[in-house]
Amino acid sequence: MANESDRPETDLPRGIGAPATRALAAAGYTRLARLAGVPAGEPAALHGTGPKALRVLGEATAEQGLSLG
Repeated sequence: MANESDRPETDLPRGIGAPATRALAAAGYTRLARLAGVPAGEPAALHGTGPKALRVLGEATAEQGLSLG
């Protein structure tokens, strides 16, 4: 069973789900700031990162004054 210690160290929003968090972290996107300017197609191509995760990421980056490219 997964627990809090299994979650990669990241500031990505919890609402994107564990598979998307793992996929993004494995691709080097451990911080929202690293996603700034990245074309939405790049994270969308990662297994586990679907429309909901992209919407939540878009909202979270916008709250920090950032945006997906």
